[in-house]
Amino acid sequence: MSCVRIKEKITGGRTITFGPRILKTGIAVTVALYICSILNLDPPIFAGVAAILAIQPSIYRTWKQMIDQIITNTLGATLSLFFIYFFGENPITIGFVIMLVISLSLKLKMEKTIPLTLVTVLAIMSAAGSEDLFFTLERFIIIMIGTGAAMVVNIIVLPPKYQQNYFKQVQSTFQNMSLLLRTAISNELTEVSFNEHHKSLSKDIQKLEEQFQLFEEERTKLGKTKQLNAREIIVFKQMLKVLQEGEQIVENIEEHYFQSTTEEEDNLLFDSHLELLMKYHENLLLKYQGKIKPTSLENDVLEQSNNFFEQALRLYTQDKGSKQRLMIIVSSIMDYTFHLQRLDKLIHQYLKGKEE
Repeated sequence: MSCVRIKEKITGGRTITFGPRILKTGIAVTVALYICSILNLDPPIFAGVAAILAIQPSIYRTWKQMIDQIITNTLGATLSLFFIYFFGENPITIGFVIMLVISLSLKLKMEKTIPLTLVTVLAIMSAAGSEDLFFTLERFIIIMIGTGAAMVVNIIVLPPKYQQNYFKQVQSTFQNMSLLLRTAISNELTEVSFNEHHKSLSKDIQKLEEQFQLFEEERTKLGKTKQLNAREIIVFKQMLKVLQEGEQIVENIEEHYFQSTTEEEDNLLFDSHLELLMKYHENLLLKYQGKIKPTSLENDVLEQSNNFFEQALRLYTQDKGSKQRLMIIVSSIMDYTFHLQRLDKLIHQYLKGKEE
């Protein structure tokens, strides 16, 4: 089971989803607090804060976060002790040290560690007796316990299953995009519904881009070639590309189609071809899953695409003034078709490689 999700309906029909990262954050905080309690380290709340800030969406990012935190927290603790010893504990000193720590973290390109490093600085400088080296060391250890707990929990508890999560997101994004493209020309969706789906599509594609970045990090930084097959990574990258091209069609239709002078013949031409491409795209996702037999749809798409382009070009030559903006949409449709055909070939190579 890749993740544990508990959904509760609340007022207004909204849904709260408890995913793996939320669960792991809670466990990491609990573990950090227990360790501090066992070791009699006080106050343990700083370990809890550290655990919350250290949880990352991937094992590599958690590991990198831990290394960076050790560096910047050591720097923050050292500066705090130095300034308190020479300048004393007062708001001006604390403010200056915080500005200095932020600047140095940015210089070191470790800006993601700034929140927790500032917690370390405040933890050391905000209490009396902080000029004591043992006091400083204790606060530093508390912070590191929280960071370490997050690292261990992220590795052990519900380790991310990137491929399954990514493909589920691809399917969900395609369904949304398919609805938009199948109804864009006929203009069946209300303006409110169209805008909601369009915003959702943009957000989903952005999430996929972030997830793909996790693939690259895990594969290149940690060398997880067995878990993340190189051919499959290429397929996933192309799946993202075709969705990006599909979103571009949606945007071009919204911006240019209804500003052009179109007739029923034009609507039928674009609508029927987009329907064919949606079917082709859907078949490719099923093909990747091994759920359908090889079909001749690729040849049909190639032939129909040539016919579509010829007919669209004919419409343009007949009335260049009012049909000019349609060619922008035609161009984006051709790009989308090209990347669909490339995805088809990559999936074929991937499946063939699995059989060998």
